Amino acid sequence: MQSFHVNWNYPTSVLVGDGRWREVVQCCQQLGVTAPLLVTDPGLAALPMTKQITEHCVEQGLQLAVFSQVKGNPTSANVDAGVSVFHQGHHDGVIALGGGSALDAGKAIALMVGQSQPIWAFEDVGDNWLRVNVDGMVPVVAIPTTAGTGSEVGRSSVITDAANKVKKIIFHPDMLPAKVILDPSLSTGLPAPLTAATGMDALSHSLEAYCSNFYHPMAEGIALEGIRLVKEFLPRAVADGHDLEARTNMLVASAMGATAFQRGLGAMHAIAHSLGALYDAHHGMLNAILMPYVLKANQSVIEHRLERLARYLDLSQPSFDGFLNWVLQLRLEVGIPHSLNALNIDDSQARKVGEMSVADAAAGGNPIAFSAEQYRDLFTRAVSGSL
Repeated sequence: MQSFHVNWNYPTSVLVGDGRWREVVQCCQQLGVTAPLLVTDPGLAALPMTKQITEHCVEQGLQLAVFSQVKGNPTSANVDAGVSVFHQGHHDGVIALGGGSALDAGKAIALMVGQSQPIWAFEDVGDNWLRVNVDGMVPVVAIPTTAGTGSEVGRSSVITDAANKVKKIIFHPDMLPAKVILDPSLSTGLPAPLTAATGMDALSHSLEAYCSNFYHPMAEGIALEGIRLVKEFLPRAVADGHDLEARTNMLVASAMGATAFQRGLGAMHAIAHSLGALYDAHHGMLNAILMPYVLKANQSVIEHRLERLARYLDLSQPSFDGFLNWVLQLRLEVGIPHSLNALNIDDSQARKVGEMSVADAAAGGNPIAFSAEQYRDLFTRAVSGSL
């Protein structure tokens, strides 16, 4: 079993290796942070790992406090509450610990502590990001405990507008965390079903980036290798949660997916964002279930690309059908259900899902510009399991 202990400086400062969570204090010191707010979710806040990290930081002289009021799909209210705690404790930076929800919330809090406008003023539309008071932002150290969203290397946060039941992307280039720690030991306790769902989320990022029409060869190359890492290591991580080599490579694949999707995302995410807002369902699981349906809907445009990808992955059948069959087999192997019915999602809001999906920011990267009606039909097929 191969062991990794390396430092990278792309797309930000990244520390990779078992036990490297202990360097979080050094990371804060390098950023001039002496009183960080550790942002996590309620489940993680109760685990020994969070207590261990917290005690280590305090022992090393950091004036640290913990904020854990973060939902699975974080809302603006969660961010507002975090900003309030930040100011009350006179904090000067953020440690974001957890899955995509905690990381997104942590980055949004670090943005909003110095803003006078509401969070929706910075939605990723047009040049809204220019409204940000950059001097008011504080640095973030990101420590993912799941291998899925890749939010630790992202320049945005997905936040739910609970009043309108819609997910919005909040963006600024400086939301990219200044330090990232990819430590596989922090993900060994993740249950197999969550390992599978988050791992498929990582795959969806690289896959949609690879299939996007936008010209970005660097992102395309990163996506290719990210997909290969998922192919090799996700089944291992699901089968044995303590396989540190598999856990490390899945953390890397997750970061690669989020780096690659600078090229664009697509219909998987457009629909998943809509369903996450309407049903509060797990984002990674939604992408995992939607994946083959979206691939099939895009077949006329992406067929030749998936043939090339199938050859790179050394699939026995280097074709669109061969790749689709691999996706279906992988989902079966790691325990992903075939239809949205398994999540208690029906088609009663199909029209609304279609309207929300076509308006979602991710829709712009899909290889085919689907209409609201096409999104509605795609969704209903995923509900019924009609591939």
